[in-house]
Amino acid sequence: MPESQLTQAEADALMAMDKAKANDLTYAYPTSGGLLMVPLISVDGREEFVMDIRRGRIDLAKVTHQLRGRQVVLLIRLDLAGPTHTNPDAELVPCPHIHRYREGYADKWANPLPSTFTNPTDLWQTLQEFMSHCRVVDPPTLDRGLFV
Repeated sequence: MPESQLTQAEADALMAMDKAKANDLTYAYPTSGGLLMVPLISVDGREEFVMDIRRGRIDLAKVTHQLRGRQVVLLIRLDLAGPTHTNPDAELVPCPHIHRYREGYADKWANPLPSTFTNPTDLWQTLQEFMSHCRVVDPPTLDRGLFV
């Protein structure tokens, strides 16, 4: 099994862990075409994570939030305002949608956005809900800027 692959039990355990900011820095929410990578740690300090926020270059509503474990394994990805996703079984899932790690498929399966995401057009609120969904109990300090 490649190093970037996890068993489903390992991935589920990582997703279920409470996470916290790794430092006291303030991060600026990305502007057009930007990418922000924020380090997180498990509350027990044993695991490291990265939360990525990627912003579309032309369509500012096109945003991807994702949580990676073990530096490279995508555990959860939220896609906003992008194209419809085709799952391996040919099911079409319109945007917004969410991907969760699935053993043997990585992030190739998408599901409709859970109802815990209340307004996907509100990027700031959606980011807060994404962190909650990912169990970030002590979130990093983020500066939302003028265009969020």
